[in-house]
Amino acid sequence: MTRFEPRQKLWLEADGRLVMSDYRLRLLQLVADTGSLAQAAAVMGLSYRRAWGKVKELEANLGFPLVRSEVGGAGGGHTELSGEGRNLLDAYRRFGQRMEEALQAAYREELSPLERCPENPPPGT
Repeated sequence: MTRFEPRQKLWLEADGRLVMSDYRLRLLQLVADTGSLAQAAAVMGLSYRRAWGKVKELEANLGFPLVRSEVGGAGGGHTELSGEGRNLLDAYRRFGQRMEEALQAAYREELSPLERCPENPPPGT
């Protein structure tokens, strides 16, 4: 029997402008993990310019900085999340977890009974 698997895409907007999404969460988390926007971009298959543009877009839409960068020297540059950036990532991650739990609960209540419904037998039976 085929089992349904609920999925959701989650993002936040302010006045119709994107302020956070799972994709951007991943980019910012990689910045936090690597200390480098260039490395984060490479892991995600983005150009540095595109990754920087995504961060700047979010910062403009939010009205506060998400990252702090130090220009390279002998050891190269370094990028880290701002305090506001860390707070947003943590809160968005918790929000996403709660939304996933709510999705699973709603699915169990509304759709999982259809998986066992006699009117919907598996193909070939």
